[in-house]
Amino acid sequence: MNYRSTRSKNTPAVSAAVAIKNGLAPDGGLYMPEEIPLLAEADIRALAGMNYPERAAKILSLYLSDYTEEELLNDCRIAYADDRFPGGAVPLTQINSRISSLELWHGPTCAFKDMALQIMPRLLSRALEKTGEKRTALILVATSGDTGKAALEGYRDVPHVKILVFFPTDGVSRIQKLQMTTQEGNNVGVCGIFGNFDDAQNGVKKIFSDPAMAAELDRLGYFLSSANSINWGRLAPQIAYYVSAYCDMLNAGRISLGDKLDVVVPTGNFGNIFAAYLAKRMGVPLGKLVCASNRNNVLTEFLQTGKYDRLRDFHMTTSPSMDILISSNLERLLSVVCGTEKTAAYMDSLSKTGTYTVAEEDLAKIQHDFVGYCCNEEETAFYLHEAFRDHRYLMDTHTAVAYGSARKYLADTKSDTALFIVSTASPYKFAPAVLTDITGKETATADPLAALSSLTGTKVPAPLAELEAKAVRFPGSVAPTDMPARVLSFAKE
Repeated sequence: MNYRSTRSKNTPAVSAAVAIKNGLAPDGGLYMPEEIPLLAEADIRALAGMNYPERAAKILSLYLSDYTEEELLNDCRIAYADDRFPGGAVPLTQINSRISSLELWHGPTCAFKDMALQIMPRLLSRALEKTGEKRTALILVATSGDTGKAALEGYRDVPHVKILVFFPTDGVSRIQKLQMTTQEGNNVGVCGIFGNFDDAQNGVKKIFSDPAMAAELDRLGYFLSSANSINWGRLAPQIAYYVSAYCDMLNAGRISLGDKLDVVVPTGNFGNIFAAYLAKRMGVPLGKLVCASNRNNVLTEFLQTGKYDRLRDFHMTTSPSMDILISSNLERLLSVVCGTEKTAAYMDSLSKTGTYTVAEEDLAKIQHDFVGYCCNEEETAFYLHEAFRDHRYLMDTHTAVAYGSARKYLADTKSDTALFIVSTASPYKFAPAVLTDITGKETATADPLAALSSLTGTKVPAPLAELEAKAVRFPGSVAPTDMPARVLSFAKE
């Protein structure tokens, strides 16, 4: 299967390995497969009888046709092994009679990004071999909190790879910052920026599109690639856990084969929910895809009106990984629904004016599959508190946005379709906010993780419990305009 840019039919088609190696298409677009493979009911029934590594390898094999099934199965068995995901990679927990939770945070960095970033380095390493690449891959990452640590951990000491992560220095939780700035490994770098996630993401995109930077890095023996969800190698593994969730609901007897299953996804960059859309397009009987946003509700407005407008106030919230105004993966949905020509025009308008509005007929197609809901800070706190009080289910702030959105969606639609929310991070990654929301008051404590554990009777995840003892290796921050210089200095280290 070959891949093309979201912005032009004329961009040369490339193999999956090339798409994963390069990250972005030459015209600045994102790579998309030329066709979406299909699953029949018999395929879903067969997948239901497999374990998670087998399911993931099977789904990936449908998209990565230049990788062998043996290669993919071997890599998935290592990536999703019990020592990396204690208790299983994708447990599905029932919160109440209507809502289940797909917990994607049981990996080494306690965030859903591990689901892709434990396998992605293996896909990239194979891509370098398959394409005959002799240079070192320089991975640039812009993160709103979780991607950075997951990418750093996934690529740590991987041969022929260096990775540099940029994060908003005041826009992540204390635990997220500690996870990144204490990262071990000889090929890693971390740098804060004085700005928000969109500033970091725009800075990385500018570096990718700068021919002079590419030439200088080539002279130094590097080429640029990405670990963000703009890279197909990061997004493709996410499709697997939606297929797997349907299989597990089937095995649990909560649905019958062919029954619809609604999904609520907390998202800022639109990659996680777009993976659900691809699973649906493949033939998995998913119903409505509920896009759950926090106070930065640019996606909610878009899904309601068709107008995407990033020219609005930026809010720092207790769910910082969703504090995003430019949702990069929405471009992939536009390319499927509207075509490459319209998508290129929309992206040009977004770049030049900060807004675009899709045609009415295109919005109708989008609304057939998607609906948007949002929760402000007060609502996030309320639903997090309610879930623990009424169901003894402990969740982080991002999951609370999904749970609240699910509650609103069910109240509005009176739907009796089975539903699950996507739980994206351990509550301990945002312990101070979770403590406040559960108790209803600010909690002054030197050790919020221990306090949350004591209050709830749950255990602090081992990767987070060890953080305080680690030394900070990367304390510095730069202005967004200084990001190119930081990249070059890192390449020379």
